[in-house]
Formats: sequence, C-alpha cells, structure tokens
Amino acid sequence: MNQLMQALNGARDILTLGGPVVVLLLLMSLVAITIVLAKMLQFRRVRINDRRSARQALKIYRSGNAAAAAASARRSPNPAARTLARAIQLRDRPDVPEPVLREEIMQYGGDMLESLRSHLRPLEVIAALAPLLGLLGTVLGMIEAFRDLEQAGSQVDPAVLSGGIWQALLTTAVGLAVAMPVIVALNWLERAIDRCAHEMDSVVTRVFTVDLARTSNVSLSDDDDERSHDTPFV
Repeated sequence: MNQLMQALNGARDILTLGGPVVVLLLLMSLVAITIVLAKMLQFRRVRINDRRSARQALKIYRSGNAAAAAASARRSPNPAARTLARAIQLRDRPDVPEPVLREEIMQYGGDMLESLRSHLRPLEVIAALAPLLGLLGTVLGMIEAFRDLEQAGSQVDPAVLSGGIWQALLTTAVGLAVAMPVIVALNWLERAIDRCAHEMDSVVTRVFTVDLARTSNVSLSDDDDERSHDTPFV
C-alpha cells in the first residue's frame, strides 16, 4: 500500500513539474496503448500468424480436389486462407479472363489488409510527435529557467538554475519513454501484416500457376516410357 502511494505521489510530481506537455504525452501514451491492445486482439481473432491453414488447403487444391480445398480454407479466419478460398472459387470460372480474376482477388485481399492496417497511422504520428513534444517542453523549461536567472541578477542561486534545468529535461525523458515502446509495437504490427501479405500473394500465385514438381514428374515418367520402348534391354 505504501509503495502504491509513493508511486502515485511520484506520478503526481511528474505531472506537476512537467506541466501540460507531460499531460499531453501521457494522454498520447494511453491512446497508443489502446490501439496496440485493439490490434493485438484483432490479430489474434483472425489468427494472422497461422500459415498452416492456407498451405494445407493449397495442398488439397494441388491434389485435384478444389471443392474440399475451398471448404478447408474458408474454415480459417486467417486472411491468407480466406483469400485462397476466394481464388479457388473464382479459378473455376473459365468464362472470366485470368487478369480479371486476379484483379478481383487482389481487391478482396487488399480490403482485408487495409482492415489490418487500420489505426496504424495514429501510432506513427505518436511515435514521431512524442520526442518532438518532449523537446518542446525542454526548450520551454530552459527558457523559463534562464528567465528566472535573468531576473535574479547578481544574486544567482545555482540550485535554482539546476533545478529548473532538470525539470525542463524531464519532458524530453517522458517523450522518449512514450515514443520508444510505440515504435517497437508499430514495427511488430507492420511486420506481422507484411508476412500475411506475402503469404496471401504466395498462395494465390500458386493457384494460378502449374505445379512444376508434378509437371517434372510427369515429364520424367513420359521419358522413362519412351526409353523403355527404345531400349528394351534395360
């Protein structure tokens, strides 16, 4: 209980010494925490790191069972799996040109990626603005400290000057403390989205391309048959 009271008193002192700049930085940190938690819940709901579902469905599709592959992909909330299901569904429409199908699938996947990227811009703004606000608070505090020094004239107390300086530097420290975790979280979120986008592009491309491994095996089998006819002693 005593430690909690000391922490609250310390936070109150920081707010008092830092002034409105620190208050604004703390509000920005609360906004950033809210956005990060909301995005983590969204990523968990869509299972953004799940690559097995899409690849398993792609394997089923490559085996020749398109209906089962689409059903398997639709069971997963992962964006790559959902995009794969859409690609398989549209791939079975021979009346539509392939470029049109690709555009439709890109639009479908792009909408889901845009939903994943939503509210990341405020995090970028907070990460860039927090250090600048901290620096602004320090500059304003230094101006105030030197103004008090000027008014003191010849009766300068070094303790007053040093106290004003460390109070001014407090805002820079708070600004950096807010910005650094936000930058780390923002990079983690963007990296997760980039991996998901790459997985989406990979599985969709494999839907519209032939299985080179199977083609090579078929070609080798054909060559073996021809060789068996040409060289009966082997």
